[in-house]
Amino acid sequence: MSSVAELSRRTMLASTGAVALGHIVSSAFAIDDSTPWIDAHSHIWTTDIARYPLRAGQGLEVLKPASFTADELLKVAQPHGVGRVVLIQHYPYHGFDNSLLIDAWKQRPETFRIVAMVDDQLPHVDVRMRELLKSGVTGFRISAREDRSDWLTGAGMELIWQTAAMTRQNICCLINPWELEAIAKWCARYPETPVVIDHFARIGMTGTISQSDLAALCGLSKYPLVRVKISAYYALGSKQPPHTELIPMIRQLFDSFGPDRLMWASDSPYQLTAPSTYASSIGLVREKLEFLSDSDRRKLLRTTAESTYFFA
Repeated sequence: MSSVAELSRRTMLASTGAVALGHIVSSAFAIDDSTPWIDAHSHIWTTDIARYPLRAGQGLEVLKPASFTADELLKVAQPHGVGRVVLIQHYPYHGFDNSLLIDAWKQRPETFRIVAMVDDQLPHVDVRMRELLKSGVTGFRISAREDRSDWLTGAGMELIWQTAAMTRQNICCLINPWELEAIAKWCARYPETPVVIDHFARIGMTGTISQSDLAALCGLSKYPLVRVKISAYYALGSKQPPHTELIPMIRQLFDSFGPDRLMWASDSPYQLTAPSTYASSIGLVREKLEFLSDSDRRKLLRTTAESTYFFA
């Protein structure tokens, strides 16, 4: 298949979401009707640091909360109708060691998918990405590193973007607003690479939502394979539930990307820090976004994340 034809196929999948891919996924994974929703972003960790050592020899005292295992996550999520979760590698605690998430996936392959991390400074990063696809890894987080100011450049980073275009593993960007321009350049260079922007690109962390920053994020909608997580409400705007001050930003993103390219996520356990709660996070989408149709709401709470991450 020619690259042009393949891009057209991928564009169709991206724009149709549940229609093109979601039905296939839904039939492959029978989900309890009482827990239909997907949390597209949560971390987990454990006190078992003998089995899962913390990065750079850190001790248990750094874990906040002290424990947040896969079981503890599901205990929080399931009462709110969430039956599946995308687990995100947490570099501050585990660096590039994805073994905790992979073991959680092995125990519940129907429930979890993984956004892992790979070190772009090491050789054969493409081989590692393909290997991890066999272990529930359908995305890779990229984010700033304390040892590199040029983290969005280099041959290793380029190889990550090249490989993801072929494997369909999402490049999940934990970025700040001033890094949107660099991401746009990567999207232009590799339009066949699926991309997810985490947490609104952190727009609103200062308490104020910059319209110029929001315009830059909305500008990524011209790349058909870019999606956005509407998540981490505890860290944005007033940082207080019910988080309704974020609704205008969500509406602008909805108008730019449409429901097939937006997905809800909690960013637990951080969203569980009082006064924010899991209920206040999912409740914003379920109850407060009055401009959504029932179909739109289902896409934000399930279908977009399903077609993005639960394809393998």
